[in-house]
Amino acid sequence: MSNDLTPVHLYILLHLKRAKVDYAKMMAKMSHVDLDIVNSCIEDLTKAGLIERDSGSAIKRSKAKFKKAFEVRKHHTYYRLSRKGEQFVRKIDRRWLREYFDSTIGEGAFDVVTLMAEGKNFEEACKSVGFDGAEDFRLFKLVTPKGRMTRLLELILAFAGI
Repeated sequence: MSNDLTPVHLYILLHLKRAKVDYAKMMAKMSHVDLDIVNSCIEDLTKAGLIERDSGSAIKRSKAKFKKAFEVRKHHTYYRLSRKGEQFVRKIDRRWLREYFDSTIGEGAFDVVTLMAEGKNFEEACKSVGFDGAEDFRLFKLVTPKGRMTRLLELILAFAGI
């Protein structure tokens, strides 16, 4: 499945690692990604056995880390990482992300991402590492037309600890 992961798949996995349980609409709202895309990715991840539906009618804040109330009644379908998903997400570190970005977007993509995380402009970051796949960043919705990191990329980096 790691070869088939889009940045949205990756975000959902990292989000669920951090939140423990959450629902599609909240993941879409936080990442500024279209709900239909999030739902499609959730379906892919469920089929791959990396996430699963969370049962029950209520959820406590100790289980849902992003909820503000002590206990919340479920009005959505909540998802959580499966055992297989937890094992997979444990492997995601800086080296894994380098391989992921470089194989998904192109050699040097991770260097561009880290330079952008340090505050460098997208165009400058691409030039400084000799990266010529700028359109792929836009295709995956990781960079805005003006060359800024999208909320999706910001959250991937934040949740991955970069």
